Amino acid sequence: MKPAPFEYHSPASVAEALILLAELEDAKVLAGGQSLIPLLNFRLARPAHLVDINEIVELGRIVERDGGIAIGANVRQADAQADPLVRNRCPLLPVALGLVAHPVIRNRGTVCGSLAHADPAAELCATLLALDGRVRARSLRGERVISASDLFLGPMESALAADELLTEAWFPNFVGPGAISEEVRRHGDFAIAGAVRAGDRLAVFGVATRPQLADPADPTRGLSPSAQPECSPEFRLHLLEAVVERVMKA
Repeated sequence: MKPAPFEYHSPASVAEALILLAELEDAKVLAGGQSLIPLLNFRLARPAHLVDINEIVELGRIVERDGGIAIGANVRQADAQADPLVRNRCPLLPVALGLVAHPVIRNRGTVCGSLAHADPAAELCATLLALDGRVRARSLRGERVISASDLFLGPMESALAADELLTEAWFPNFVGPGAISEEVRRHGDFAIAGAVRAGDRLAVFGVATRPQLADPADPTRGLSPSAQPECSPEFRLHLLEAVVERVMKA
């Protein structure tokens, strides 16, 4: 399959990207493209414009700020996974990154792109939620900070507006007890059920329409997974109990 026709734009600065997103109707941001390109090729997404932010140098940095780590929108998952600052300040994040798809995907995919995609089975979305992280979004209307608890609205649906650019993700410094575990059919597949523990906070993923905080003593409370070809809702909840037990003991 080939994507539907679109107009390509390659801004050289954040300011130029924001102007394009404000002026163009039906535009999508392209960074790593590991989520967007398959949707384009299968014509599940048909934007009229692609705004490629890869030439914006300032979005490719990892810096320490406000007691945490700010990861720019162009930082590849593999680079964040190997970065000494990330590994020393928030070692749970590289562990989560190691579960994302396969190395060839992580070499191109971005941390912020995964968060913006808002897949309910995504490891990074749940990790941001468990760590109580946040993202920064900019538009011509201004800048705002969105907490992880407010960012994910539903399957592939985030709180980002059409004219907003997610410029960075912020993860707090965290070296306390933490773990991530998931059940997949094959390594690199989407999680059937997963859990991330960061101290006293537990986030579950792959079992609802978005990642959710859960009670370690009763992680399945309030969850009603839909039936999927790979397993029944009941078995998915059973798997969730198993992975929660693992992360709480880790």
